[in-house]
Amino acid sequence: MRSSTMKFASLLLSTALLAAASGTARADAPNVVVSIKPIHSLVAAIMQGVGEPALIVDGAASPHTYALKPSNAAALQDADLIFWVGHGLEAFLEKPLEALGTKATIVELEDAPGLEKLKFREGGAFETHDHEAEGHAHEAEGHDHQAEGGGHDHEAKADHDHAGEDGHAAAGGKAHGHDHAHEGGFDTHLWLDPMNAKAMAMAIEAALAKADPDNAAAYKANLAALDANIYALDTEIAATLAPVKDKPFVVFHDAYQYFEHRYGVRVIGSITVSPETMPGAERVSEIRGKVAELGAACVFAEPQFEPKIVNVVLEGTAAKAGTLDPEAGTLAAGPTLYFDMMRGLATSMKDCLSQTN
Repeated sequence: MRSSTMKFASLLLSTALLAAASGTARADAPNVVVSIKPIHSLVAAIMQGVGEPALIVDGAASPHTYALKPSNAAALQDADLIFWVGHGLEAFLEKPLEALGTKATIVELEDAPGLEKLKFREGGAFETHDHEAEGHAHEAEGHDHQAEGGGHDHEAKADHDHAGEDGHAAAGGKAHGHDHAHEGGFDTHLWLDPMNAKAMAMAIEAALAKADPDNAAAYKANLAALDANIYALDTEIAATLAPVKDKPFVVFHDAYQYFEHRYGVRVIGSITVSPETMPGAERVSEIRGKVAELGAACVFAEPQFEPKIVNVVLEGTAAKAGTLDPEAGTLAAGPTLYFDMMRGLATSMKDCLSQTN
């Protein structure tokens, strides 16, 4: 604990020096900082023509294992708006937000109105699900794509009383005091359902318009365009996966529940629940047995984590190997990243699953 405190104090000192060197001049657009690439992409799309948000977890890094850099801390200290998913995903941001984000409006997007939330699944080798019951219809009437960002037919399924607290879900108020991770509530990989991405985009636009009313019209227009593009993406992914959605597969960590729920694909288990904790020999043997028992067509690795464990799981089975990138670690940040990431997931699944009978 003492070592962690000293490291954080050192980070604060480095931040102060960086801030002093860069000055405090503010551009016409607000200074916006975003935690992870998929959310950054949504913010960047809404800010197009106005400004560019800064990104914390860049490159191939993962929020599960990320260590804040002095440059990140300096950006937080100078921010007017900070967007993150919340405590359950980017735990590394909790103390920095309290210490450095004091002048910023902090928007915790796990509290955005209209999200569909799914509870955490217990254990990595979760059982198969009734995908006919879980799957969502992709007919046009299931979407209400209005210019303001479009509502949808999802209802929040987790207990969620925070939308109205301090007005911070839609309007960007302070997001301190919530600890969903310890409440054992919901899976925080929310963006892997495009309808959740739309709900978060609406909250992003509302916070930007409130912080920067001079550019509110631009944010609103960009949101309308983003909404239409997400609708088209959703329809495209459903069509891509239709031929293979009944084929079972195993993923590296249990990050795909929203994608699975939206498109009815058959994820039958994960190698690990928490990617920062590598499974032991007994766990690997258990998963290998499940792959053989349930006839898994593919086992998917992730680019941010050690792939050798996937090869061990594949030994002695007929399953193929593939790679999925749910946090866009291999993609360049920007307004199109969300679409490239989601298409990449669908294409990787189809390509691997199509190799089997």
